[in-house]
Amino acid sequence: MTDHRDPPDEWVADCRLRAATDLLAHAWDPVVLAALRAGPRRRREVRAAIGGISDKVLTDTLRRLLSHGLVDRRAHAEAPPRVEYALTGLGESLVEGPLAALGHWAVEHGDALLQAQEDAAPRPSEPA
Repeated sequence: MTDHRDPPDEWVADCRLRAATDLLAHAWDPVVLAALRAGPRRRREVRAAIGGISDKVLTDTLRRLLSHGLVDRRAHAEAPPRVEYALTGLGESLVEGPLAALGHWAVEHGDALLQAQEDAAPRPSEPA
């Protein structure tokens, strides 16, 4: 029986694994995906839900998530025009699966992680 904790050798060279882990390489991608978990939102609603994200970074993040097929952009023919962003089925599967697990882990272990980072940071009087 295969131990699922040990990744198969083919994962090492698998471009699908690299594509999936790339989604976590951009700091704002998981945050924007989590903000869309509640349902479709307008751009300003996404930004307000997150806080601390610039317009440019939000635009870049939404474009990247759109190009990965994780987010859908819906333009409504209204005056004034209204655009909403929503998770696709693929985006929902990422948010409800791996990102949910990561979120639970962060809640459980986040304090210890932050403490370890603080302990490892060089002090002003110490050489780096």
